Amino acid sequence: MLRARNAVAVVFALNGFAFASWVARIPEVRSTLGLTPGQLGLLLLGLAAGAVLALPTAGALVHRFGAGRVVGSAAVLAGVGLALAGVGAGAFGAAVVTGAGLVVLGYGSGTWDVAMNVEGAAVERRMGRAVMPRFHAAFSLGTVAGAGTGAVAAAIGLPVAVHLGAVAVLAAGLPALVVRLFLTAVPRPGDSARRSPWRAWGEPRTLAIGLLVLAMALTEGVANDWLAVALVDGYDVPAWVGASGFALFVTAMTVGRLAGPVLLDRYGRVVVLWSSMAVAGVGVALVVLGQIPPLVVSGIVLWGLGASLGFPVGMSAAADDPAHAAGRVSVVSTIGYTAFLAGPPVLGLVGDRVGVLNALLVVAVLLVPSAFAVPSARPRAADRDEPRRATA
Repeated sequence: MLRARNAVAVVFALNGFAFASWVARIPEVRSTLGLTPGQLGLLLLGLAAGAVLALPTAGALVHRFGAGRVVGSAAVLAGVGLALAGVGAGAFGAAVVTGAGLVVLGYGSGTWDVAMNVEGAAVERRMGRAVMPRFHAAFSLGTVAGAGTGAVAAAIGLPVAVHLGAVAVLAAGLPALVVRLFLTAVPRPGDSARRSPWRAWGEPRTLAIGLLVLAMALTEGVANDWLAVALVDGYDVPAWVGASGFALFVTAMTVGRLAGPVLLDRYGRVVVLWSSMAVAGVGVALVVLGQIPPLVVSGIVLWGLGASLGFPVGMSAAADDPAHAAGRVSVVSTIGYTAFLAGPPVLGLVGDRVGVLNALLVVAVLLVPSAFAVPSARPRAADRDEPRRATA
């Protein structure tokens, strides 16, 4: 069981590492290709488009072939996309080639994401205690490592194509080895005869969990895209202070994901999610209204802690029934990632009218109605309704 848990943690970390490796080289890619901000935005849409195409279909693939096979294949696809994007931005100097690589990378990463969450939920069920937040913490740590490696590569002048090509080999090759330790690498007999995973789109509970994840993903995604800018614009601080504020948020979120399972095992999903929403809401309010550094810093920490558990707990809730986990995780992932894609642009439009800092209050406001969806995350089985004590 520990080997399966570690294998899942590795694929989560690798997914984050591959994604962040690309993100770290975006400034250089922009300069190499001579792109305007608008042209760069269009190029980056390729990554989002690939992910949007992948998420609704990934559940059907996992349902048919098993999480292990899908992770292994999707990782290869993501590696091919990453390498193609690197070559397009480097040797070819062609935005079209880079964009095509990003579409492939987005599709591979999105499919990989759903499959690894399905497997993570299977491991969590078998262990009998909450571990999903720690898998998502592994993803966060992977992004930190990828960003750091990318920064070093850029600092020493390593060509984009060489850097991303090396990451592509790692991302494509290592999962093929570790997925052999997965619990659900091969579908169980009779799985193909079960109902279609597409039926999950008509389930009220699954859609409610999706709305919950949508709100929490927005809480996280807005910080990723706008927190640093909001601090710089709203408080007239240097850019490095804004970047430090974002780093503090990511650190707090990672800490929340590492510590979250203890709270989930002791108090249960519903109490923890309601508390997380309240903490995140207070944190956003302090960032916007605090005005003095101690309050703003405290707000960033609370925001990161509050945003840390919504997405992983939503994945666990969607996968409570192993027979239908693939389809339901696919639905919830699709709804949740909509917030990552659409939320930041919408907040930008609001920011044009009231300022970016004040626009952050939209997050706190949306958390209030989404709290009514929290009971949908309660485990269905009677023997899981009560909070469990942590055993380790």
